[in-house]
Amino acid sequence: MSNSVSGLKTVERAFEILELLKEKKEIGVAELAREMDIPKSTVHDYLRTLTSMGYAVNENGKYRLGFRLLEFGGQLKYRNRLFHIAKPELERIAEQTDEIVSVNVEDRGRFVILHAEHTSKSLQLGIYPGITIPIHTHAAGKVMLAGYDDGRVDEIIDQHGLTAVTEHTITDRDELEAELETIREQGYAVDWDQQVVGMGVVAAPVKVEDQVVGSIGIVTPTDHLRDEEYCAELASEVQKSANIVSVNYQYSP
Repeated sequence: MSNSVSGLKTVERAFEILELLKEKKEIGVAELAREMDIPKSTVHDYLRTLTSMGYAVNENGKYRLGFRLLEFGGQLKYRNRLFHIAKPELERIAEQTDEIVSVNVEDRGRFVILHAEHTSKSLQLGIYPGITIPIHTHAAGKVMLAGYDDGRVDEIIDQHGLTAVTEHTITDRDELEAELETIREQGYAVDWDQQVVGMGVVAAPVKVEDQVVGSIGIVTPTDHLRDEEYCAELASEVQKSANIVSVNYQYSP
């Protein structure tokens, strides 16, 4: 094996360890070695290096992610133009509705929450910047899919599939295509119980020169969306907000 290939494998394995630390929250060397099917001595070498660099922390023999990663995530968000443009609108809607409001992007075919605002009366779902979920399971993801051309949609579905997250998740390709067409016609999306049972979402796309750059979503209890009048109010509000963000994104200095 060439040195370059060996080096790339080393980097890949380091990130696999970070992914497992994220998934497990904390884990010991022996368990991590079993998960990765590599020697404990090798795992220990990786963890020692990651710890020395601040990406992992050793607490009584258990390892967890280090706060150094928070610096990267924080900078990524605060350097993002969409975050800064959307934040005032998210704050306004959250204060007005007492619902969770988020601005979202697509990354490598996955739905990513860039930022969320909420109040003490909002659902407490543990939503945080950077959380990543299957894009087809969430109205704020589907409004982005609806704005892509067929080739891009095919690429995302071929790569990630249509995995069920709840019993209500759309897993049929034709059914998803029909919903995307409805979203295109009405300009917004509504669904519930597809990503979390009891959670509903109303969302609209943020577009710049007809290109989707993200979405605005309002997260509310499912029962709220069964009230047609309230659902219509949220749909109107999220469309207005997405339009404001779209214009400001294009023209603000």
